[in-house]
Amino acid sequence: MANTPYPQSYYAASANAVPPRPVLQGEVETDVCVIGAGYTGLSSALFLLENGFRVTVLEAAKVGFGASGRNGGQIVNSYSRDIDVIERSVGPQQAQLLGHMAFEGGRIIRERVAKYQIQCDLKDGGVFAALNSKHMGHLESQKRLWERYGHTQLELLDEHRIREVVACENYVGGLLDMSGGHIHPLNLALGEAAAVESLGGSIYEQSAAVRIERGANPVVHTAQGKVRAKFIIVAGNAYLGNLVPELAAKSMPCGTQVITTALLGDELASTLLPQDFCVEDCNYLLDYYRLTSDKRLIFGGGVVYGARDPANIEAIIRPKMLKAFPQLKDVKIDYAWTGNFLLTLSRLPQVGRIGDNLYYSQGCSGHGVTYTHLAGKVLAEALRGQAERFDAFADLPHYPFPGGQLLRTPFAALGAWYYGLRDKLGF
Repeated sequence: MANTPYPQSYYAASANAVPPRPVLQGEVETDVCVIGAGYTGLSSALFLLENGFRVTVLEAAKVGFGASGRNGGQIVNSYSRDIDVIERSVGPQQAQLLGHMAFEGGRIIRERVAKYQIQCDLKDGGVFAALNSKHMGHLESQKRLWERYGHTQLELLDEHRIREVVACENYVGGLLDMSGGHIHPLNLALGEAAAVESLGGSIYEQSAAVRIERGANPVVHTAQGKVRAKFIIVAGNAYLGNLVPELAAKSMPCGTQVITTALLGDELASTLLPQDFCVEDCNYLLDYYRLTSDKRLIFGGGVVYGARDPANIEAIIRPKMLKAFPQLKDVKIDYAWTGNFLLTLSRLPQVGRIGDNLYYSQGCSGHGVTYTHLAGKVLAEALRGQAERFDAFADLPHYPFPGGQLLRTPFAALGAWYYGLRDKLGF
């Protein structure tokens, strides 16, 4: 059987050592079969194990192989569409539930890191950076909105104050969220996987689910084995393929690109980001960056619709980095990679149940680090019969892309071109 390694990335190169995990062979019986060992699957597994369920996790490649091990490593609160959009489209009770959950994912990450002593370079503090007065007005509204839901660790930054936080001349201000922050994302996933195993859960790698036998007693088939379960949680997100056709029709994998510089040294690194906060700008097609624990700059941005791998990632992202930090013009890039996230038409996550026992969560639309940890808790609650928070997500409309799978990529790319133009013109 083919062994799928991690893509060459800074995260894979600096990952904590972990023992090899077995390939599923033969038949296993469990309470819950989780498909996918990324954040959604691992978070679900941990909450279920803590509540007495037997759990088996199937991973097509390696723990954290997909978006969970390749993302920008930023802990960003709320959803890809903020709570004000949700308030306008759902009833008041549902909006209240979803609004209060918008800040829970970051708390769950910190609880997991503390409880299971996960070594993942956790740092507090994230900045939303405004490139113009319209962005600044949006951040002022966002602060009021979030404070209405009890989220108070926020500080508006004026033009002088943001210079103390990031050495970039392009920003007119920003919003600092001290409950945001950043982590080594692959090491977080590996630590959560070790926690799953410490509680008696099983994780099989190189064991892709190839078919789900649905019904009262569902069975998940892999190339060399099968898992009999009472419940299934589908947590493959952008790497699920067509295993569950109903889910593929309502989402689209998209690629994002990330580069990592050579070692900068303490002095240069601390001039770029003196407080060691992570930063993302307020553009629709946003750039995001942060320092690593060994003082490199990780810089990401750009979207490739349909998730094709671009030929030269550095050529796409390096100019964006130099626009923010021209002082890095002579710095070498050591790593460049791409990874997929799953986009929905509404840019809100899709959560639900198919039949009586197949549960799913997908479509974080670029806001996955915190949301996936919340999703695991919400899915675990639903399997325990506490479905109020699950239902708040499940009742959000799941729109198919216009024109189906054939037209979803050009449709989304056209939308991105429009918003990219708006970003350039400062609308």
